[in-house]
Amino acid sequence: MAKKKEEIIYVVGKPPSEPPPEEGLPPWMATFADMVTLLLCFFVLLLSFSNQDIANFESMKGSMREAFGVQFEDKGAKNMAFSSSPYAESSVKAKAKKDLKALEVDIRAFITAGKVQKLMAVNSDQQGVLVRVPSRAIFKPGTADINPQSAHLLDKVASIMKKKKFNLVVRGHTDDRATNNNIYSSNWELSAARAASCLRYILKKSGVSSHRMKAVGYAGTKPLVPNTSNRNRAINRRVEFYYQPPSDKW
Repeated sequence: MAKKKEEIIYVVGKPPSEPPPEEGLPPWMATFADMVTLLLCFFVLLLSFSNQDIANFESMKGSMREAFGVQFEDKGAKNMAFSSSPYAESSVKAKAKKDLKALEVDIRAFITAGKVQKLMAVNSDQQGVLVRVPSRAIFKPGTADINPQSAHLLDKVASIMKKKKFNLVVRGHTDDRATNNNIYSSNWELSAARAASCLRYILKKSGVSSHRMKAVGYAGTKPLVPNTSNRNRAINRRVEFYYQPPSDKW
């Protein structure tokens, strides 16, 4: 039996069939979108860096300066060196404490050598050294005139101001009884006048700047003991000389 011939018929002009196109965006567009997003985030970050808060920046700068112990000279400082470092401030405080202790020892030696224990007393605290003198040792009753006999006491106070660089507050105190003279109408005026008289004398003897001294009158507002007897009132009538280390808050 004769085999049939297989015939292949080609259709001229018809291309072979192609696979159907994929749905959605093409792959290259996803990569491009990621790159654009990253660039946008990068430039936003740069913009945020360029608009930092000035206050926060200064605070951060000060913290770094303090951490590294950077110091700057304060040319306007008159009394003590300026330091922004806590270590330098601690050193200044330690030196001031040492100077105050030496001052207290010096005054105690003067009191012992001069045998003026009944006329002068000294004690100290964290801020300074206090020298206390009864008003009767310096002034006549009811006046602010300095007795010549008390000059050696005030001369000692003046010599300390001349040799040492301390600040001084002169404090005048009275008892609770009202004044009975025509010069001072109240204890406020009397205590202030006595403090001013001592300050004037010390300035003249020491020659130091008046910016290092103050005079204050407290009248009878700060008694040492209750004003219940003549003896206690005599204790409360006093003049105090308070030495303090130099400070920019003076």
